[in-house]
Amino acid sequence: MLAALLHEMDLQQNYLKNQTVQSIYFGGGTPSLLNVSEINSLIEKARSVFKVAENIECTLEANPDDISAEKVADLKEAGINRLSIGIQSFHSEDLLFMNRGHDAAQAKKCIQTAIESGITNLSADLIFGFPLLTDEKWKHNIDTLLQYPVQHLSCYAMTIEPRTALHAMIAKNKLPAPDDDASGRQYEYLIQRLMEAGYEHYEISNFAKKGYRAQHNSSYWKNAPYLGIGPSAHSYNGTARQWNISNNAQYIKKIMQHEIPCETEHLKRTEKINEKIMVSLRTSDGLPLPAFFEMLNEKEQQIFNHKMNEFVDGQMLTIGDDECLRLSPKGKLFADGIAADLFF
Repeated sequence: MLAALLHEMDLQQNYLKNQTVQSIYFGGGTPSLLNVSEINSLIEKARSVFKVAENIECTLEANPDDISAEKVADLKEAGINRLSIGIQSFHSEDLLFMNRGHDAAQAKKCIQTAIESGITNLSADLIFGFPLLTDEKWKHNIDTLLQYPVQHLSCYAMTIEPRTALHAMIAKNKLPAPDDDASGRQYEYLIQRLMEAGYEHYEISNFAKKGYRAQHNSSYWKNAPYLGIGPSAHSYNGTARQWNISNNAQYIKKIMQHEIPCETEHLKRTEKINEKIMVSLRTSDGLPLPAFFEMLNEKEQQIFNHKMNEFVDGQMLTIGDDECLRLSPKGKLFADGIAADLFF
């Protein structure tokens, strides 16, 4: 697999058209299983093949049960300067429900270990809106995390995917379905509590201390090109999206035959417009209306204005003095639905 990842970078060397790479992100599966030499070989390969910024943000996703002082020291030596840890909860029964490999004690210990090991750019994930999570437990999760100097938080509502054990248990009434009202309450409390604690709510699910917005994630929301390496990895070059096959063995076989095993979708004009609406409304920067209207013809401008004004009148959207369209606090609860209603 490692050899295939290294070779795919060679095969994809022209994908970014000599643009400067501002971030490298080791995403899940479980990249923290890699040792220091393996991680270092991937970073060094990226530096040799692509134009990489000198002060690049280099993030690795890690499970709490993989974090030790020795492991963090190795990661830092390999060039990792940002950790994203999948905490999810500080309650062991909730972690067991989510089939996570760590418990509440490990969730706390891994954060302390990362901090003591000198990681100064730390992100943590929490999940809300699932059947076992009471409002009191959710408040405890947030209060516990705020005891630590964590610079970035990603907080997601649990989604029930089809053909999963959780979906089957809910269908058989062995577990209650997620409560939308409870999820909404927990999300509103999250926003209020983190903003009081000095975090910027810069994207629907993401919060950061000043100067610690995730460069990697922000590139998605700014519609910037990016390249994904490995099975299931997605890429975007500004005009088309492509995604690699998910089967590991088939991926390795094709790469070693000097083929990129991917499917490609060329975006139509309407799809680009809709994506601009969706990703912009997810961020605190919002949708800059003057620039956006330049993408539309006169009839499309009239249609969009009509739908937009209905949401503004309903206090779901706001238009600032900077002529940017943003979700209101109320609108953030219905972000996906609002964006879909604005689509062409």
